[in-house]
Amino acid sequence: MKEKQERIILGIDPGTIIMGYGIIECKGKQVKLLTMGVLKLDKYGDYALKLKKIFERTVGLIDEFHPDELAIEAPFFGKNVQSMLKLGRAQGVAIAAAMSRELSVNEYSPKKIKQSITGNGNSSKEQVAAMLERILGYEETHEFLDATDGLAAAYCHYMQSQGLGKLLAENKNPVLKKKGTKKASGWEAFVKANPDKISKKS
Repeated sequence: MKEKQERIILGIDPGTIIMGYGIIECKGKQVKLLTMGVLKLDKYGDYALKLKKIFERTVGLIDEFHPDELAIEAPFFGKNVQSMLKLGRAQGVAIAAAMSRELSVNEYSPKKIKQSITGNGNSSKEQVAAMLERILGYEETHEFLDATDGLAAAYCHYMQSQGLGKLLAENKNPVLKKKGTKKASGWEAFVKANPDKISKKS
């Protein structure tokens, strides 16, 4: 099936304390950040109410920005079974909200998302945030650091749908320059070779 030349992708990092989200607009090879932010849920004591808020915010974002697709981070496997169950429910509610508006749903593991953004599946949140800031040309704030996980899911889906995720994953060089070295990173080489895929700050 031929990819749409113009589409909007909603990315969500589900959580019962903070839900991060980011929305990008893709026109051919150009990607533009539309919005990013967080839904803070720690003030709601009732767990069912938290799920309701997740559903409402997701539907609200869809109705406002009219995305074509949802990219969502899959729950990671941890030792705390209760935490995993809660995270899975939060993800399920966000997916249900997207499906209620007939969006296609795409799920990616945290490692796959990091690998698509930085070329390294073990990158830190700070490295992912720094790379997204560089690619999309936005100015990061402390609060938006939580939102970058959702934004990363959206950009990961864009990379995968364009066939760029595999290209970046096969580059064995580190993404960000290490202090004290002049060696160019995998992403730096990719950026130089594909300037039309990078948004420029005005």
